[in-house]
Amino acid sequence: MNLLLEIITPEKVVYQDEVSEIIAQTVNGEITILPNHVNLLTQLTPGEMTVKKGNALQHLAITGGFLEMLDNKVSIIAEYAIKAQDIEIDQAMEAKKRAEKAMREKTTDNEVRIAQAEIMKAILELKVATRHKRR
Repeated sequence: MNLLLEIITPEKVVYQDEVSEIIAQTVNGEITILPNHVNLLTQLTPGEMTVKKGNALQHLAITGGFLEMLDNKVSIIAEYAIKAQDIEIDQAMEAKKRAEKAMREKTTDNEVRIAQAEIMKAILELKVATRHKRR
């Protein structure tokens, strides 16, 4: 028996497949979801998510959102999610530099929060990509 996993962001469906295990970062700590897990609704925190399908592992960077487990179907609504192999390291490094520059130049609280979120996203991408992406 497997789980049906669907990861959706405002832009697209990032992942949709049957999987055997999901490891995610939540506000209460790291959780592992296996088939027949108790139904659950939880908030995700920014971090790495690992999806296991058979013997294959898929790593993703997720900046937060919600995870719902209901009858062996896991739905994740994420602010942003990307598979490790899809991360462009050079682009993530450039995004981090741009966001750091923006942090120094912005004056309103909202501009600072946006720049902080961009820095966090770039750092997360770099962390996941450097740990798992084949060069």
